[in-house]
Amino acid sequence: MSVLSGKKILLGVTAGIAAYKSSYLVRLFVKAGAEVKVVMTPAAKDFVTPLTLSTLSKNPVVSSFYDKDQDNELWNSHVELALWADLMLIAPLTANTMAKMTEGVCDNLLMATYLSAKSDVYFAPAMDLDMYQHETTRKNIETLTERGHKMIPPGTGELASGLEGEGRMAEPEDIFRFIEDDIRSGLPLLGKKVLITAGPTYEAIDPVRFVGNHSSGKMGYSLAQEAARLGAHVYLISGPTSLPVEHSGIERINVVSAEEMYQATHRHVNDMDIAIFSAAVSDFRPKTVSAEKIKKAKDADQHMTLELVRTKDILASVGKIKKRGQFVVGFALETENEFENARSKMAEKNLDMIVLNSLRDKGAGFKSDTNKISILVSDGRVIDFELKVKEEVAEDIFNEIIKNIHA
Repeated sequence: MSVLSGKKILLGVTAGIAAYKSSYLVRLFVKAGAEVKVVMTPAAKDFVTPLTLSTLSKNPVVSSFYDKDQDNELWNSHVELALWADLMLIAPLTANTMAKMTEGVCDNLLMATYLSAKSDVYFAPAMDLDMYQHETTRKNIETLTERGHKMIPPGTGELASGLEGEGRMAEPEDIFRFIEDDIRSGLPLLGKKVLITAGPTYEAIDPVRFVGNHSSGKMGYSLAQEAARLGAHVYLISGPTSLPVEHSGIERINVVSAEEMYQATHRHVNDMDIAIFSAAVSDFRPKTVSAEKIKKAKDADQHMTLELVRTKDILASVGKIKKRGQFVVGFALETENEFENARSKMAEKNLDMIVLNSLRDKGAGFKSDTNKISILVSDGRVIDFELKVKEEVAEDIFNEIIKNIHA
Protein backbone atom coordinates (compact mmCIF):
# COMPACT_ATOMS: atom_id res chain seq x y z
CA MET A 1 0.00 0.00 0.00
CA SER A 2 1.34 3.41 -0.95
CA VAL A 3 1.43 6.15 1.67
CA LEU A 4 -0.16 8.31 -1.05
CA SER A 5 -3.36 6.28 -0.92
CA GLY A 6 -6.21 8.61 -0.03
CA LYS A 7 -4.09 11.73 -0.44
CA LYS A 8 -5.40 14.75 -2.33
CA ILE A 9 -2.66 15.91 -4.66
CA LEU A 10 -2.74 19.24 -6.49
CA LEU A 11 -0.41 19.14 -9.47
CA GLY A 12 0.75 22.41 -11.00
CA VAL A 13 2.03 22.17 -14.58
CA THR A 14 4.07 24.99 -16.13
CA ALA A 15 5.21 25.65 -19.70
CA GLY A 16 8.31 23.53 -20.21
CA ILE A 17 9.07 20.70 -22.59
CA ALA A 18 9.01 18.32 -19.60
CA ALA A 19 5.28 19.04 -19.20
CA TYR A 20 4.57 15.87 -21.16
CA LYS A 21 5.90 13.91 -18.16
CA SER A 22 3.06 15.27 -16.03
CA SER A 23 0.69 12.77 -17.63
CA TYR A 24 2.86 9.90 -16.34
CA LEU A 25 2.92 11.51 -12.91
CA VAL A 26 -0.86 11.73 -12.77
CA ARG A 27 -1.13 8.10 -13.74
CA LEU A 28 1.29 7.02 -10.99
CA PHE A 29 -0.55 9.01 -8.33
CA VAL A 30 -3.97 7.72 -9.34
CA LYS A 31 -2.71 4.14 -9.46
CA ALA A 32 -1.40 4.60 -5.90
CA GLY A 33 -4.90 5.53 -4.73
CA ALA A 34 -4.49 9.31 -4.62
CA GLU A 35 -7.00 11.84 -5.93
CA VAL A 36 -5.40 14.29 -8.33
CA LYS A 37 -6.44 17.72 -9.56
CA VAL A 38 -4.37 19.62 -12.11
CA VAL A 39 -3.84 23.37 -12.49
CA MET A 40 -1.93 24.50 -15.59
CA THR A 41 -0.46 27.79 -16.62
CA PRO A 42 -2.09 28.96 -19.86
CA ALA A 43 1.18 28.44 -21.79
CA ALA A 44 1.54 24.87 -20.46
CA LYS A 45 -1.32 23.84 -22.74
CA ASP A 46 1.10 24.25 -25.67
CA PHE A 47 3.07 21.27 -24.33
CA VAL A 48 0.40 18.88 -22.95
CA THR A 49 -3.37 19.00 -23.41
CA PRO A 50 -5.86 19.46 -20.60
CA LEU A 51 -7.87 16.62 -22.16
CA THR A 52 -5.00 14.19 -21.53
CA LEU A 53 -4.60 15.25 -17.91
CA SER A 54 -8.32 15.36 -17.15
CA THR A 55 -8.80 11.89 -18.63
CA LEU A 56 -5.99 10.45 -16.52
CA SER A 57 -6.90 12.31 -13.33
CA LYS A 58 -10.67 11.84 -13.75
CA ASN A 59 -11.06 15.49 -12.71
CA PRO A 60 -11.47 18.68 -14.72
CA VAL A 61 -8.24 20.53 -15.46
CA VAL A 62 -8.23 24.30 -14.90
CA SER A 63 -5.90 27.01 -16.19
CA SER A 64 -7.89 30.24 -15.81
CA PHE A 65 -10.14 31.86 -13.26
CA TYR A 66 -13.23 31.14 -15.34
CA ASP A 67 -14.11 29.33 -18.55
CA LYS A 68 -15.00 31.84 -21.21
CA ASP A 69 -16.51 29.09 -23.36
CA GLN A 70 -19.25 28.47 -20.81
CA ASP A 71 -22.32 30.72 -20.81
CA ASN A 72 -22.34 31.01 -17.03
CA GLU A 73 -18.55 31.60 -16.82
CA LEU A 74 -18.18 29.40 -13.72
CA TRP A 75 -15.53 30.70 -11.31
CA ASN A 76 -12.54 28.44 -10.56
CA SER A 77 -11.72 29.24 -6.95
CA HIS A 78 -7.99 29.19 -6.25
CA VAL A 79 -8.74 29.22 -2.51
CA GLU A 80 -10.90 26.08 -2.69
CA LEU A 81 -8.28 24.31 -4.77
CA ALA A 82 -5.50 25.20 -2.33
CA LEU A 83 -7.45 24.20 0.78
CA TRP A 84 -8.56 20.94 -0.86
CA ALA A 85 -5.01 19.66 -1.27
CA ASP A 86 -3.04 17.52 1.17
CA LEU A 87 0.05 18.39 -0.84
CA MET A 88 0.94 20.54 -3.83
CA LEU A 89 3.47 19.55 -6.47
CA ILE A 90 4.66 21.83 -9.26
CA ALA A 91 6.26 19.73 -11.98
CA PRO A 92 7.74 20.86 -14.19
CA LEU A 93 8.70 24.13 -12.53
CA THR A 94 10.21 26.53 -15.04
CA ALA A 95 12.64 29.33 -14.18
CA ASN A 96 9.87 31.81 -14.97
CA THR A 97 7.31 30.40 -12.52
CA MET A 98 10.02 29.80 -9.92
CA ALA A 99 10.86 33.51 -10.01
CA LYS A 100 7.17 34.39 -9.64
CA MET A 101 6.91 32.10 -6.60
CA THR A 102 9.81 33.78 -4.84
CA GLU A 103 8.48 37.29 -5.53
CA GLY A 104 4.77 36.55 -5.11
CA VAL A 105 3.81 37.57 -8.65
CA CYS A 106 0.18 36.55 -8.98
CA ASP A 107 -0.67 36.71 -12.67
CA ASN A 108 -2.41 33.37 -13.30
CA LEU A 109 -4.57 30.75 -11.56
CA LEU A 110 -1.63 28.52 -10.66
CA MET A 111 0.18 31.36 -8.88
CA ALA A 112 -2.98 32.41 -7.06
CA THR A 113 -3.47 28.82 -5.93
CA TYR A 114 0.15 28.52 -4.81
CA LEU A 115 -0.10 31.72 -2.77
CA SER A 116 -3.20 30.30 -1.05
CA ALA A 117 -1.67 26.89 -0.30
CA LYS A 118 -1.55 25.68 3.31
CA SER A 119 -0.18 22.20 2.54
CA ASP A 120 3.36 21.00 1.88
CA VAL A 121 4.72 22.21 -1.47
CA TYR A 122 7.06 20.11 -3.60
CA PHE A 123 8.71 21.40 -6.76
CA ALA A 124 10.63 19.73 -9.57
CA PRO A 125 12.74 22.25 -11.54
CA ALA A 126 13.02 21.80 -15.30
CA MET A 127 15.21 24.10 -17.42
CA ASP A 128 18.33 24.18 -19.52
CA LEU A 129 21.80 23.80 -18.03
CA ASP A 130 22.83 27.48 -18.08
CA MET A 131 19.46 28.59 -16.70
CA TYR A 132 19.66 26.07 -13.87
CA GLN A 133 23.20 27.11 -12.96
CA HIS A 134 22.46 30.84 -13.07
CA GLU A 135 22.91 32.59 -9.73
CA THR A 136 19.34 33.95 -9.75
CA THR A 137 17.97 30.42 -10.14
CA ARG A 138 20.20 29.19 -7.32
CA LYS A 139 19.03 32.04 -5.12
CA ASN A 140 15.38 31.35 -5.96
CA ILE A 141 15.78 27.66 -5.09
CA GLU A 142 17.38 28.64 -1.80
CA THR A 143 14.48 31.01 -1.06
CA LEU A 144 11.87 28.31 -1.73
CA THR A 145 13.64 25.71 0.38
CA GLU A 146 14.00 28.22 3.22
CA ARG A 147 10.21 28.56 3.14
CA GLY A 148 9.96 24.84 3.80
CA HIS A 149 9.20 23.83 0.21
CA LYS A 150 10.84 20.60 -0.87
CA MET A 151 12.88 20.46 -4.06
CA ILE A 152 12.99 17.25 -6.07
CA PRO A 153 16.47 17.51 -7.61
CA PRO A 154 16.65 17.55 -11.39
CA GLY A 155 18.46 14.83 -13.27
CA THR A 156 21.51 15.00 -15.51
CA GLY A 157 21.35 14.10 -19.17
CA GLU A 158 20.43 15.36 -22.60
CA LEU A 159 18.46 18.61 -22.52
CA ALA A 160 16.05 20.09 -25.04
CA SER A 161 18.80 22.42 -26.28
CA GLY A 162 20.99 19.46 -27.13
CA LEU A 163 23.36 20.17 -24.25
CA GLU A 164 24.27 17.54 -21.69
CA GLY A 165 24.05 18.41 -18.03
CA GLU A 166 21.92 19.12 -14.98
CA GLY A 167 18.49 20.66 -15.32
CA ARG A 168 16.15 18.07 -16.79
CA MET A 169 13.12 17.33 -14.65
CA ALA A 170 13.39 14.22 -12.51
CA GLU A 171 11.65 11.21 -14.00
CA PRO A 172 8.05 10.66 -12.85
CA GLU A 173 9.01 7.48 -10.98
CA ASP A 174 11.73 9.38 -9.11
CA ILE A 175 9.34 12.21 -8.22
CA PHE A 176 6.80 9.67 -7.01
CA ARG A 177 9.37 7.88 -4.83
CA PHE A 178 10.74 11.18 -3.46
CA ILE A 179 7.30 12.26 -2.24
CA GLU A 180 6.49 8.79 -0.89
CA ASP A 181 9.76 8.63 1.04
CA ASP A 182 9.32 12.16 2.39
CA ILE A 183 5.79 11.48 3.61
CA ARG A 184 6.77 8.10 5.01
CA SER A 185 9.60 9.64 7.04
CA GLY A 186 7.09 11.87 8.81
CA LEU A 187 4.45 9.23 9.64
CA PRO A 188 4.47 8.60 13.39
CA LEU A 189 2.64 5.25 13.15
CA LEU A 190 4.47 3.82 10.14
CA GLY A 191 4.96 0.08 10.65
CA LYS A 192 2.56 -0.02 13.59
CA LYS A 193 -0.42 -2.36 13.75
CA VAL A 194 -3.59 -0.89 15.23
CA LEU A 195 -6.74 -2.78 16.18
CA ILE A 196 -9.97 -0.80 16.47
CA THR A 197 -13.43 -2.08 17.35
CA ALA A 198 -16.38 -0.05 16.12
CA GLY A 199 -20.13 0.03 15.85
CA PRO A 200 -22.81 -1.89 17.75
CA THR A 201 -23.28 -5.59 18.29
CA TYR A 202 -26.59 -7.33 17.66
CA GLU A 203 -27.64 -10.21 19.91
CA ALA A 204 -30.24 -12.42 18.25
CA ILE A 205 -33.60 -13.16 19.83
CA ASP A 206 -34.83 -15.10 16.81
CA PRO A 207 -33.91 -15.05 13.10
CA VAL A 208 -35.38 -11.54 12.62
CA ARG A 209 -35.14 -9.78 15.99
CA PHE A 210 -32.21 -8.75 18.13
CA VAL A 211 -31.08 -6.81 21.20
CA GLY A 212 -28.80 -3.94 20.20
CA ASN A 213 -27.99 -0.27 20.66
CA HIS A 214 -27.90 2.99 18.70
CA SER A 215 -24.17 3.11 17.89
CA SER A 216 -23.49 4.23 14.31
CA GLY A 217 -19.79 3.32 14.29
CA LYS A 218 -18.80 6.84 13.20
CA MET A 219 -16.29 7.35 15.99
CA GLY A 220 -14.53 4.04 15.39
CA TYR A 221 -14.40 4.56 11.63
CA SER A 222 -12.96 8.05 12.13
CA LEU A 223 -10.29 6.53 14.37
CA ALA A 224 -9.48 3.90 11.74
CA GLN A 225 -9.16 6.54 9.04
CA GLU A 226 -6.85 8.65 11.20
CA ALA A 227 -4.66 5.68 12.14
CA ALA A 228 -4.25 4.73 8.49
CA ARG A 229 -3.47 8.34 7.59
CA LEU A 230 -0.69 8.28 10.19
CA GLY A 231 0.87 5.23 8.54
CA ALA A 232 -0.54 2.32 10.54
CA HIS A 233 -1.98 -0.90 9.21
CA VAL A 234 -5.44 -0.97 10.75
CA TYR A 235 -7.57 -3.96 11.65
CA LEU A 236 -11.10 -2.60 12.02
CA ILE A 237 -13.41 -5.06 13.73
CA SER A 238 -16.81 -3.67 12.90
CA GLY A 239 -20.28 -4.47 14.07
CA PRO A 240 -23.24 -3.92 11.71
CA THR A 241 -23.00 -0.50 10.03
CA SER A 242 -23.40 0.95 6.55
CA LEU A 243 -20.28 3.11 6.83
CA PRO A 244 -17.67 2.64 4.08
CA VAL A 245 -13.95 2.03 4.51
CA GLU A 246 -12.13 4.81 2.67
CA HIS A 247 -8.44 3.89 3.03
CA SER A 248 -6.56 0.92 1.63
CA GLY A 249 -4.60 0.68 4.89
CA ILE A 250 -7.73 -0.46 6.71
CA GLU A 251 -8.63 -4.14 6.84
CA ARG A 252 -12.26 -4.47 7.90
CA ILE A 253 -13.40 -7.56 9.76
CA ASN A 254 -17.20 -7.76 9.90
CA VAL A 255 -18.91 -9.23 12.95
CA VAL A 256 -22.46 -9.17 14.30
CA SER A 257 -22.55 -10.38 17.89
CA ALA A 258 -20.46 -9.68 20.97
CA GLU A 259 -19.13 -13.25 20.84
CA GLU A 260 -18.00 -12.78 17.23
CA MET A 261 -16.27 -9.52 18.18
CA TYR A 262 -14.60 -11.25 21.12
CA GLN A 263 -13.28 -14.05 18.92
CA ALA A 264 -12.09 -11.66 16.18
CA THR A 265 -10.34 -9.48 18.74
CA HIS A 266 -8.44 -12.38 20.26
CA ARG A 267 -7.39 -13.67 16.85
CA HIS A 268 -5.52 -10.43 16.22
CA VAL A 269 -4.79 -8.52 19.42
CA ASN A 270 -1.52 -10.27 20.33
CA ASP A 271 0.13 -8.87 17.20
CA MET A 272 -1.06 -5.30 17.77
CA ASP A 273 0.95 -2.32 18.94
CA ILE A 274 -2.16 -0.28 19.76
CA ALA A 275 -5.71 -1.47 20.48
CA ILE A 276 -8.66 0.90 20.74
CA PHE A 277 -12.04 -0.38 21.86
CA SER A 278 -14.66 2.11 20.70
CA ALA A 279 -17.42 -0.39 19.86
CA ALA A 280 -20.66 -0.29 21.82
CA VAL A 281 -20.68 -3.97 22.75
CA SER A 282 -23.90 -5.43 24.15
CA ASP A 283 -23.48 -6.26 27.82
CA PHE A 284 -26.23 -8.87 27.67
CA ARG A 285 -27.58 -11.40 25.18
CA PRO A 286 -30.65 -13.62 25.20
CA LYS A 287 -30.00 -16.87 27.06
CA THR A 288 -31.77 -18.83 24.34
CA VAL A 289 -32.28 -17.95 20.68
CA SER A 290 -35.39 -19.20 18.93
CA ALA A 291 -34.69 -21.10 15.72
CA GLU A 292 -37.93 -19.78 14.25
CA LYS A 293 -39.53 -16.36 14.26
CA ILE A 294 -41.46 -15.84 17.48
CA LYS A 295 -45.11 -15.26 16.61
CA LYS A 296 -47.05 -12.36 18.09
CA ALA A 297 -49.34 -13.52 20.87
CA LYS A 298 -53.02 -13.57 19.97
CA ASP A 299 -54.04 -12.74 23.50
CA ALA A 300 -53.38 -8.98 24.01
CA ASP A 301 -52.83 -9.51 27.75
CA GLN A 302 -50.00 -11.91 27.22
CA HIS A 303 -46.46 -10.72 27.52
CA MET A 304 -43.06 -12.14 26.70
CA THR A 305 -40.26 -12.64 29.19
CA LEU A 306 -36.75 -12.49 27.76
CA GLU A 307 -34.03 -13.96 29.96
CA LEU A 308 -30.66 -12.28 29.42
CA VAL A 309 -27.15 -13.40 30.33
CA ARG A 310 -23.91 -11.43 30.34
CA THR A 311 -21.66 -11.35 27.30
CA LYS A 312 -17.90 -11.73 27.59
CA ASP A 313 -16.08 -8.55 28.59
CA ILE A 314 -13.77 -8.00 25.61
CA LEU A 315 -11.89 -5.06 27.10
CA ALA A 316 -11.23 -6.79 30.44
CA SER A 317 -10.05 -9.94 28.67
CA VAL A 318 -7.54 -7.94 26.62
CA GLY A 319 -6.32 -6.08 29.70
CA LYS A 320 -5.50 -9.41 31.35
CA ILE A 321 -3.26 -10.55 28.49
CA LYS A 322 -1.80 -7.16 27.51
CA LYS A 323 1.83 -7.50 26.52
CA ARG A 324 4.64 -5.17 27.45
CA GLY A 325 4.72 -2.27 25.01
CA GLN A 326 1.11 -2.60 23.92
CA PHE A 327 -1.04 0.50 24.34
CA VAL A 328 -4.70 -0.23 25.10
CA VAL A 329 -7.43 2.41 24.96
CA GLY A 330 -11.01 2.05 26.11
CA PHE A 331 -14.11 4.19 25.81
CA ALA A 332 -16.53 5.09 28.57
CA LEU A 333 -19.99 6.43 27.78
CA GLU A 334 -21.46 7.56 31.07
CA THR A 335 -24.58 9.31 32.34
CA GLU A 336 -23.56 9.94 35.98
CA ASN A 337 -20.40 10.04 38.10
CA GLU A 338 -18.55 10.16 34.80
CA PHE A 339 -14.95 10.68 35.91
CA GLU A 340 -15.19 8.35 38.88
CA ASN A 341 -16.62 5.57 36.73
CA ALA A 342 -14.07 6.13 33.96
CA ARG A 343 -11.12 6.01 36.38
CA SER A 344 -12.49 2.84 37.93
CA LYS A 345 -12.93 1.23 34.50
CA MET A 346 -9.38 2.17 33.46
CA ALA A 347 -7.89 0.59 36.60
CA GLU A 348 -10.06 -2.53 36.61
CA LYS A 349 -9.38 -3.32 32.95
CA ASN A 350 -5.66 -2.44 32.91
CA LEU A 351 -5.97 0.33 30.34
CA ASP A 352 -3.36 2.89 29.38
CA MET A 353 -5.96 5.49 28.45
CA ILE A 354 -9.71 5.90 28.45
CA VAL A 355 -11.85 8.25 26.39
CA LEU A 356 -14.82 9.56 28.31
CA ASN A 357 -17.95 11.07 26.91
CA SER A 358 -21.23 11.80 28.61
CA LEU A 359 -24.69 11.43 27.20
CA ARG A 360 -25.50 14.62 29.12
CA ASP A 361 -23.30 16.65 26.76
CA LYS A 362 -25.25 18.00 23.81
CA GLY A 363 -23.80 16.80 20.51
CA ALA A 364 -22.01 13.80 22.03
CA GLY A 365 -22.84 10.11 21.90
CA PHE A 366 -24.52 7.84 19.39
CA LYS A 367 -25.43 8.74 15.80
CA SER A 368 -24.06 12.26 16.05
CA ASP A 369 -21.37 13.61 13.71
CA THR A 370 -19.80 15.36 16.70
CA ASN A 371 -18.41 14.31 20.05
CA LYS A 372 -17.20 15.96 23.25
CA ILE A 373 -14.58 13.99 25.11
CA SER A 374 -12.20 13.97 28.02
CA ILE A 375 -9.11 11.77 27.90
CA LEU A 376 -7.93 10.13 31.11
CA VAL A 377 -4.40 8.71 31.11
CA SER A 378 -3.12 6.04 33.50
CA ASP A 379 -0.58 8.50 34.96
CA GLY A 380 -3.47 10.55 36.33
CA ARG A 381 -3.67 13.29 33.71
CA VAL A 382 -7.03 14.48 32.39
CA ILE A 383 -7.33 16.40 29.10
CA ASP A 384 -10.65 18.02 28.27
CA PHE A 385 -11.74 18.92 24.73
CA GLU A 386 -14.46 21.05 23.25
CA LEU A 387 -17.25 19.72 21.06
CA LYS A 388 -15.77 18.75 17.68
CA VAL A 389 -16.62 16.69 14.62
CA LYS A 390 -15.58 13.09 15.08
CA GLU A 391 -12.76 13.30 12.53
CA GLU A 392 -11.14 16.01 14.68
CA VAL A 393 -11.84 14.02 17.83
CA ALA A 394 -9.96 11.10 16.26
CA GLU A 395 -6.98 13.41 15.65
CA ASP A 396 -7.03 14.52 19.30
CA ILE A 397 -7.12 10.92 20.51
CA PHE A 398 -4.20 9.84 18.34
CA ASN A 399 -2.19 12.93 19.23
CA GLU A 400 -2.42 11.86 22.86
CA ILE A 401 -1.66 8.20 22.05
CA ILE A 402 1.44 9.19 20.10
CA LYS A 403 2.65 11.44 22.93
CA ASN A 404 2.37 8.51 25.34
CA ILE A 405 3.93 5.77 23.22
CA HIS A 406 6.88 8.04 22.39
CA ALA A 407 7.32 9.31 25.93
